[in-house]
Amino acid sequence: MPLFDFRCDACQAEFELLVRGSTPPACPQCGSTQLQRCVSLTAPAGKTAGIIASGRKAAAREGHFSNYSKAERAKAR
Repeated sequence: MPLFDFRCDACQAEFELLVRGSTPPACPQCGSTQLQRCVSLTAPAGKTAGIIASGRKAAAREGHFSNYSKAERAKAR
């Protein structure tokens, strides 16, 4: 079941709904079915500093440096 963003034409509320194929979506505030599907924000790529740092710590514990660039490998050893 996909998750969609909607805006209600009746009360202008914006919300996310998990939509089933056979059930028409309705506004949780006013109950209206006159909705506009909005463009959802994309999920971040997951390349935050914390994720990179934890990957590098795991690689160092295991004895390999595959998460480091070539320039960084010389410094890490």
